[in-house]
Amino acid sequence: MNDEDYMKHAIELAKKGVGFVNPNPMVGAVIVKEDRIIGEGYHKKYGELHAERNAFANLTEPAEGATLYVTLEPCCHYGKTPPCTEAIIEHKIGRVVIGSKDPNPLVAGKGVQILKEHGISVTENVCREACDELNPVFFHYIRTKMPYVAMKFAETLDGKIACESGASKWVTGEEARTYVMKLRHRYMGIMVGVQTVLTDDPMLNCRMEGGRNPVRIICDTHLRTPLMSKIVLTAKEIPTILATAETEESKHHPYREMGCEVVTVDAKDGKLNLKELMIKLGERKIDSILLEGGATLNWSALKNGIVNYVYGFIAPKFFGGEKAKTPVAGEGFATPEEAIFLKNKHVRNIGEDILIEGEVKSCLPEL
Repeated sequence: MNDEDYMKHAIELAKKGVGFVNPNPMVGAVIVKEDRIIGEGYHKKYGELHAERNAFANLTEPAEGATLYVTLEPCCHYGKTPPCTEAIIEHKIGRVVIGSKDPNPLVAGKGVQILKEHGISVTENVCREACDELNPVFFHYIRTKMPYVAMKFAETLDGKIACESGASKWVTGEEARTYVMKLRHRYMGIMVGVQTVLTDDPMLNCRMEGGRNPVRIICDTHLRTPLMSKIVLTAKEIPTILATAETEESKHHPYREMGCEVVTVDAKDGKLNLKELMIKLGERKIDSILLEGGATLNWSALKNGIVNYVYGFIAPKFFGGEKAKTPVAGEGFATPEEAIFLKNKHVRNIGEDILIEGEVKSCLPEL
């Protein structure tokens, strides 16, 4: 096996931490001595040991002179755990092979520098692209201090998210709905508008065995969320944030009594300032959001430039209806040239449905 083979193994280890390490990155580590793996590990949960220290904890023999493969530059600062560079030096590792650079200003090349100063050989950028693909959320959050937002919607072949009557269960098949549960597990928060709560009374939880429930975020400008909605009734069990422009504390109190956190945000033209909301959610260490909003919230998110990624499920069926809702409403664009495009797109089948996903190429500044 060569450097790329061992790094690919570290990447597969890193993926085991999906959904549990936020707002930390997913990281995998493999220790190799004389062409034998003598230790491996990954970052399992936020606040627990990093991948390198887990790999050292699993050593089958001393690591002196061995090579450490790690998908992200080792940390060199004290956080919830001690610096991984210290452990690497203490175990007398001879060489470190790194996949991704760490954009965290507390690391950002300093980890590599410390290792080299201690006589450790460092090879960088091995399987860089694959390692970078592990952590777009972390890279965005550490640079902007705002959540990475992934918009998800399901529509029919004629672009409808519900029938004209409002009935929407189900647009897509069971496999697609199962995949969405994996997304709810992956992203730290889930966000909808109050109209979704009023119409569907959803739980917005993760119905996946071993899954983690996302923080529920309701965009509710005038604080209309019913106190007897499932969201509010279960707020003490699943973290729930109501984002509102309503500043009267007496109206906040009943929700707080039920276990909700109420976050006030400025409004513009009757809509919440989503950029301000993203800043406040980032301050709460919410690094990522799955946006499952309705057409109005989706347009507002796109217009304000907060959407980073899109998951568009397309079901091979027709609902018809001139007034049946589509995934994105609002005033829309005047010409095709103004449209928002996706890049780095992927198209695949999920059961009977089609998933088109990709990064948002450009978003309009706030209008």
